[in-house]
Amino acid sequence: MTASPTLAGEAPFGAAPITAPAAPPAADTAPPAGAPGATTLILPVTPEDRRIARLATAAIFLSLVDAAIPTPLPGIKPGLANIVTLLVLQRHGWRATAWVTGLRVLAGSLLLGQFLAPGFFLSAAGALFSLGALGLARALPRRWFGPVSLSILAAFAHISGQLLLARLWLIPHNGIFLLAPVFALAALFFGTINGLIAARLLAEDSPLPGLTQASPAPASAPLRP
Repeated sequence: MTASPTLAGEAPFGAAPITAPAAPPAADTAPPAGAPGATTLILPVTPEDRRIARLATAAIFLSLVDAAIPTPLPGIKPGLANIVTLLVLQRHGWRATAWVTGLRVLAGSLLLGQFLAPGFFLSAAGALFSLGALGLARALPRRWFGPVSLSILAAFAHISGQLLLARLWLIPHNGIFLLAPVFALAALFFGTINGLIAARLLAEDSPLPGLTQASPAPASAPLRP
């Protein structure tokens, strides 16, 4: 008995036909932008946001310069970024100052590789104490506080916050307060210098006396009889 020949692709007599496996279904693709079901998140950017970003960039740059300056003792820095803080406080208020300070502390620690390190928390503590002191000073009559006095007040508050955090966390010993006079002298010196610089910049930005109410007519304006 001989088997009957079969054509290629055909099943022998009595056997089930051989079928190719079905191709897997194509993966679902995300709908294109603008199609029904697509979600687009748009964050509006206001001129206030752009201004804060520019001011924070200037403060971050000065903080990087500040970190590159060698000092005899750890923690004693000129605090150049406080110049920007004073300018923002006088021109745009305390809320903008808080935004600029927070961005400076966060981005500066990331760029210096100190994020979540002890230096980051010390800087954050000093910034919080400074913002609190400046907020209290802004609530008092402005004639009592100028750029220099505000700068000195912020410098003393900054070093006080750092010393308290170091005492509670890093060095749990009262001997750390023996360095308080040294830090206080540094805060007084650098706070005065930064305040004078901020006062000079604020004075240069103010309008000249006698030109606040009226301005000279342009040369192209027609003359009246």
